[in-house]
Amino acid sequence: MPKAEETILEIDLKALKHNFEFVKSKLKSDTKFLAVVKAFAYGSDAVEIAKYLESLGVDYFAVAYTDEGVALREAGIQTPILVLHPQPKNFKTLIKRRLEPSIYSLRVMENFIAIAKENKQKDYPIHLKFNTGLNRLGLNETEINSVSTQLILAESIKVESLFSHLAASEDENERAFTLNQIKQFKTIAKKMSNILGYEPVLHQSNTSGIFNYPDAHFNMVRSGIALYGFGNDAKFNRSLKPIATLKTIISQIHTLKKGDSLGYNRAFIATNLTKTATLPIGHADGISRQYGNKKGFVFINGKKAHIIGNVCMDMIMVDITNISCQEGDEVIVFGPHHTAENLASSIHSISYELLTNTSQRIKRVFYR
Repeated sequence: MPKAEETILEIDLKALKHNFEFVKSKLKSDTKFLAVVKAFAYGSDAVEIAKYLESLGVDYFAVAYTDEGVALREAGIQTPILVLHPQPKNFKTLIKRRLEPSIYSLRVMENFIAIAKENKQKDYPIHLKFNTGLNRLGLNETEINSVSTQLILAESIKVESLFSHLAASEDENERAFTLNQIKQFKTIAKKMSNILGYEPVLHQSNTSGIFNYPDAHFNMVRSGIALYGFGNDAKFNRSLKPIATLKTIISQIHTLKKGDSLGYNRAFIATNLTKTATLPIGHADGISRQYGNKKGFVFINGKKAHIIGNVCMDMIMVDITNISCQEGDEVIVFGPHHTAENLASSIHSISYELLTNTSQRIKRVFYR
């Protein structure tokens, strides 16, 4: 790949294909694959990622909000799209774009049935989400009778899937909790299937669930972070390839004498002769202020350069005292070898946050 001449986010579609195939290798041949492409496909580009995954034969997509699904439809995506957190205000748009809602409460169910009926729908696909312990979104097992009463009266909708979400599938210390979640979901699925007279698609496993609980794959799994190169565990990370590389360049080099200050609020004071590089990337691009003052770092010519002073809106400054480099040289913020996970851990964060914070003003460049 050519050297960067500005701040860019490179997306390696070959790595995406590798990750997709690796996750698929953990599934039975008839298990469906739902790809999570919410939040601009974890900070990359939802349209380009979805187009490529569609060409690879993915079965379903998931987004968080209706507008995200609309953007995919406008780009020509035909694969079914599950909207995980829809709001009743957007139900007419959702139906118009043939997006499929997660029904996570009785209120949402009542609203959607009314809108579907008003729009003369029949057997419109919906997905019932049940809470099994995450306590974030979802119908409770105690509400099954109320759900079934509404379903019996509604010809406008049809249950496409039943699903739930694991709270700590990456944490071996919470194995008992996770197994209890799986057990509870099986109970709910059996009750609902008896009521419906058929078994819908069942899915509960996220990325860590796929890797750690193969008996809970049911007939569909949902993978998000693994597609982008992270498995929430070192042993899985080794088999995955981060698809995104955030690059920038050195705009200017300064030499600070002992006692000189750098940046806003004079947050850095040189204790000896210090060489610094200013880079065109800042907290408006997703490098939060928490990375400042030697917590975060970048790589220049293979060497680690710590961020010094406060992170600015459009710039950061790094210590290059012991690094041979010049203005215009390429800088790696994160990538396959210096990962987003490693950088995020420097402020006790996670790869998800760093990736999804990557600003949309940064140019995306795609490689196959």
